[in-house]
Amino acid sequence: MRLATKRNGSPDGALVLVNSDITCAVEAGGIADTLQSAIEHWDQIEAPLADLAAKLDSGEVGEAIGRGDLMAPLPRSWQWLDASAFPSHGRLMEKALNLPPLETENPLMYQGISSLFYDGHEDVPFPSTADGIDFEGEFGVITDAVPMGVTPEAALSHVRLIVLLNDWSLRAMAAAEFKTGFGWVRAKPACSMAPIALTPDEFAGGWSGGRLSATLRVFWNDKPFGAVPTEAMEYHFGELIAHAAYSRNLCAGTIIGSGTVSTADARSVGSCCIAERRAIEIIDGGEPRTPFLSFGDRIRMEAVTPEGRDLPFGKLDQTIRQA
Repeated sequence: MRLATKRNGSPDGALVLVNSDITCAVEAGGIADTLQSAIEHWDQIEAPLADLAAKLDSGEVGEAIGRGDLMAPLPRSWQWLDASAFPSHGRLMEKALNLPPLETENPLMYQGISSLFYDGHEDVPFPSTADGIDFEGEFGVITDAVPMGVTPEAALSHVRLIVLLNDWSLRAMAAAEFKTGFGWVRAKPACSMAPIALTPDEFAGGWSGGRLSATLRVFWNDKPFGAVPTEAMEYHFGELIAHAAYSRNLCAGTIIGSGTVSTADARSVGSCCIAERRAIEIIDGGEPRTPFLSFGDRIRMEAVTPEGRDLPFGKLDQTIRQA
């Protein structure tokens, strides 16, 4: 199923089901008013939602919808936890900045702002370009209620939806906040979320063992910046969920991100963030050449299968502006 949230004047919008090319939708209000409500009652409403989705796909129901009609699938969440599950990204940053490797056997993860997710097409405001504005393309999962102490294998049964995210970052502030040991606040503003959340069965064999088989394409002012495969993900989503739930229950609607999609072949396929490109430039030439973002810059992200077929997340297509 392909789930989205339609604007209706409320902070959480209205739950809709969307067809594969994101041109037609049907409201699911008779089943669940919002995506958060759907996640909280998933076992009871999954079958009715699937029936409604089948009617939409057959043309029995539905009405035209435009990209401006949709909010982020989950416009606000009880909890947003972002990991760093692609080791090549961390290794590049450590080497470029001459940092010692982090000694840990656990996934890296921080808790970010969850009270707002920008939709995939609205302008994104920032205070200053001096802050080192960067994008970070990644995937995430939305879970139902997860019990404390869940195993990685059992955790996968709690994955209800998969989303495409841009985890905006302010690089000039990140290092200083990281050194405090308290985590990021100013360096991590609100994220953006592509318009459609997908159930795992939308991927057929492209979702297996808690990993998504896809390629994330990134364009900066319409110029290709990266086309990065997801195969190098070290920790699968079940392991990330279990890590987060070690000492606490996770509420329904928790979003857990993979961190920046990355590969050891970044020199040939590109990157999903500017910081990684700059790290390669430092390693190869002694100094970075690629600037961070300027006001008016446009960032577009889209996900495709390894064969190049579009995945129906819709696109992230946003321009940054001064707050």
